Amino acid sequence: MTDTTYYSINEVAKLLKVAYLTVYRWIQAGKLTAYQVEKQYRINKTDFEAFMQGYKVKKQEKWIWISSNKLWKKY
Repeated sequence: MTDTTYYSINEVAKLLKVAYLTVYRWIQAGKLTAYQVEKQYRINKTDFEAFMQGYKVKKQEKWIWISSNKLWKKY
């Protein structure tokens, strides 16, 4: 049997420095996959990592205004 790690809502909230209710709302909205056993929620480590990858910030292009040429240039 594989050793799978699960987090509670509190543990995820502490890792991300957000409120318990924020994590709970992500679960209710279907943004974060969780398993419910009676009144307890557990988040699989793999599901948590996939959730985080979905919010990864991508490098954005920067543009600057060159007033002498009156044009935008990629920086």
